[in-house]
Amino acid sequence: MQDTPPGSPTMENGQPVMTDHEGSLREKQWQTFDNWMNESLKEQRRSRRWKIFFRFAFFAFLMLSLANTAYFFHFASSGDSEDEIRHVALVDVKGVIDANEEATASRINSGLRDALEAENVAAVVLRINSPGGSPVQSQAVYEEIRYLTSQYPDTPILSWVEDVGASGAYYIAAATDRIYAAPASLVGSIGVISSGFGFNDAIDRVGVERRTFTAGRNKAFLDPFSEVTDEQREFWESVLGNTHDQFIQAVRDGRGDRLKGSEEVFSGLVWTGEQAKALGLIDDVMTLEQLSRELIGEVQFRNYTPRLSALERLTQRIGPSIGAMLGFDMTQGVRYQLQGM
Repeated sequence: MQDTPPGSPTMENGQPVMTDHEGSLREKQWQTFDNWMNESLKEQRRSRRWKIFFRFAFFAFLMLSLANTAYFFHFASSGDSEDEIRHVALVDVKGVIDANEEATASRINSGLRDALEAENVAAVVLRINSPGGSPVQSQAVYEEIRYLTSQYPDTPILSWVEDVGASGAYYIAAATDRIYAAPASLVGSIGVISSGFGFNDAIDRVGVERRTFTAGRNKAFLDPFSEVTDEQREFWESVLGNTHDQFIQAVRDGRGDRLKGSEEVFSGLVWTGEQAKALGLIDDVMTLEQLSRELIGEVQFRNYTPRLSALERLTQRIGPSIGAMLGFDMTQGVRYQLQGM
């Protein structure tokens, strides 16, 4: 039998025979190749899904933009015919009054100006359905109403409360010539609130160390993980008190001798429309249709509230969420807002 030279393949009947070692190596190579192919296929599927998602998102955004544009042109084209009819102009104050919400001072004031400059407007009515919100935004609308009233003395600016006209929303209403409300609506809540949580004991029990670096010994006094001293609590209550005084003065200036209640009306309580009428917080209870008939003898409205674009709606929904994630949440800010709404 002839010896096989080292490194030569094993021969049997003149044919090379694969050894166990070579077979194992070949199997591993095929398995590696198979795994690579599977991963490549998975990656292609993932890439295809993302392409489909982005195409769908783009298509949805495009359709929304087209619909928004079509509605705008329809609204604009029908404006001339509506202007020829004597009507009641509506400007909405809906939801929380805040710079990051739909009910911003800029948007409300813009609607008021457009309504007052329009033809055949018998009166401008702020249609309110809001628990309140930012003192700054509320004050900005209040002051603009006072100014516009002096500039357009022949066109009354009124308020009508739908479900809720509380806190900052009532602050705005107080600037108008007259306030109306549905009998069962909620009106009032003339007060100021700043709320938050204190986690200083909880963080000690968990065993977590809070590291806060400040310049100014009171810079972090609203930090929920820190103790609040009596001095800091007294200071913050003075801030709330001063803001409340501004609110009270605005209501007194707006309502004048029509207010019939005691100081209790400034305690932060809320009343139904009927109760609010008895206290002089509103002038009368009626539906919006009844108000229109009283003003012009028929029901004829036109809404002058500026429309939000699709991008503005998206920004207002996403913006506050991103701010909260980055730690810019305003939960302890000063608010003219009815809680629980």
